[in-house]
Amino acid sequence: MSWNLEDFSAYLRDERRVSPHTLRAYEREVAAFVEFCQRELTVGRPGDVTRAALRAFLAHLHLRRLGRASVQRALAAVRTYFRFLLRENLVSSNPARSLTGPRAARTLPDVPTASEVASLVEALPDNPVGRRDRAVLELLYGAGLRAAELVGLELDDVDQQHRLVRVRGKGGKERMVPFGRAAAAALTAYLPERARWRQMAPRLGGGEPLFVNQRGGRLSDRSLRRLVEQAVHRAATLRRLHPHTLRHAFATHLLEAGMDLRAIQELLGHSSLATTQKYTHLDLAHLMETYRKAHPKA
Repeated sequence: MSWNLEDFSAYLRDERRVSPHTLRAYEREVAAFVEFCQRELTVGRPGDVTRAALRAFLAHLHLRRLGRASVQRALAAVRTYFRFLLRENLVSSNPARSLTGPRAARTLPDVPTASEVASLVEALPDNPVGRRDRAVLELLYGAGLRAAELVGLELDDVDQQHRLVRVRGKGGKERMVPFGRAAAAALTAYLPERARWRQMAPRLGGGEPLFVNQRGGRLSDRSLRRLVEQAVHRAATLRRLHPHTLRHAFATHLLEAGMDLRAIQELLGHSSLATTQKYTHLDLAHLMETYRKAHPKA
């Protein structure tokens, strides 16, 4: 109990209001760090952790052949943990404050074209499930939503008249995002199916989810991934595609069309412009490809 792990989890959940995925990841990384300190370094409490101990932990992660992104995530979790302990006066200093991890390689996501997204949607069958799936894909792409944001939507989050959706992003931050006519039409076609499915679901609380399964329960992250995989299989024009890829496509296509980067930042709900700036590299790649195809001296 001297490591205050339960208090740290409560801080992340109640004060930082991190997503359930981030909460689980940070709990897992910090628990692994504590176990390493106790087992390998015989350190009994966080106040005895030194920079040398942290470097030993990073070396341990490298020996396990973890990728750079995994090591960075572990270090970020430990930094946050010690910031919490320092704030609560449980340690006198933060040994992780200036510790640097490996720089993650910059990778650009493979983004589908607008026509490929259209083919993904058009391949869906015209039946109740297909109408729901079309609304899901149109809103994922049309509003640039994260998977967790989409499955967390409530029925009253959608303003069909003004084509706006209220989104609860990371850290509990809310934003209003517009969506287009295609998403609006897909939602209009889906909502009668939703109402019929919801009649079969017991009212056990938990709000009125916008997207539901055929039993009337809220659509889960796993079901969303399966939905996208099945759509890709039907279209047969795309390689493996994740729900987040449609968010990348949303941002990339807006940038290619000339939208201001700060406006895209607001739509995506990024707290830092640096997070959004990776799409400028995608746009540059698009421009270079266009140049090579079009210029006679390319």
